Amino acid sequence: MASSELSFPTGLGTSTASSISLLGQDLAADLMGKVGFGELAFWLVAGRRPTPGEVRLFEAVLVALADHGFTPTAIAARLTYLSAPDSLQGALAAGLLGGGSRFLGVTEDCGKFLADTLAAAGAEDDTPAAAGDDRDYDAIALAAVRRAREEKRFVPGLGHPVHKEQDPRTPVLIAIAEEEGLRGPHLRLFEAIGRVHPQVLGRRLPLNGAGVCGAALADLGLPTDLLRGFALLARAAGLLGQLAEERRRPIANQIYLTVDRNAVYEPRED
Repeated sequence: MASSELSFPTGLGTSTASSISLLGQDLAADLMGKVGFGELAFWLVAGRRPTPGEVRLFEAVLVALADHGFTPTAIAARLTYLSAPDSLQGALAAGLLGGGSRFLGVTEDCGKFLADTLAAAGAEDDTPAAAGDDRDYDAIALAAVRRAREEKRFVPGLGHPVHKEQDPRTPVLIAIAEEEGLRGPHLRLFEAIGRVHPQVLGRRLPLNGAGVCGAALADLGLPTDLLRGFALLARAAGLLGQLAEERRRPIANQIYLTVDRNAVYEPRED
């Protein structure tokens, strides 16, 4: 087949010798200096331009997930940079590869859990204006927590290793969603889980901020199987900050030496 007959459709970006088109807009004339990065990231994935309220909530989620200090992802990035200072991309990648079920992945896991629970209850098409009252969500939440307990599974987004009483991000994100008219069924169900889970677990756990981020992103209509990507997008900025600080105030070698000099040989017990 001749190359002139080939066609690779895309609704994202194309370019010619004199112009660049992105999302059907002229990149230089219509987007640069006029569209924020958060708005563009949303638009690229959702295929539609978000409203100002959606941008505010979406960017609040990105800020909430950007950095949390010396987490394993940050340490991995710093140690990789120590080993290969000529490979900034390797250090960033090392940190991003650590985004899994315990760190960062909770955002997607929680969004999926909530979406699946709503779908099973026939409530996935609810809108903030027609989502029922709190008692409806409490009943759905109670059944979901009981089912998870019976199946010996954790409820994603419930509990936090540091914030034992309340994750400080949680009330802020919920308040922003409420102010913008975006407190939809996923957030409302997650809040209900926060109310009813002690009846099943016998103790009260905080709603994890990363889980609230997943609920908020799902309420924004973003695909739940891509939510981890938004967490990684946010953390990429945090990791770049970690590496910039490593250059100014290095600690990676100290971390390495602390572990190495305190390693103790113990015979394997097979």
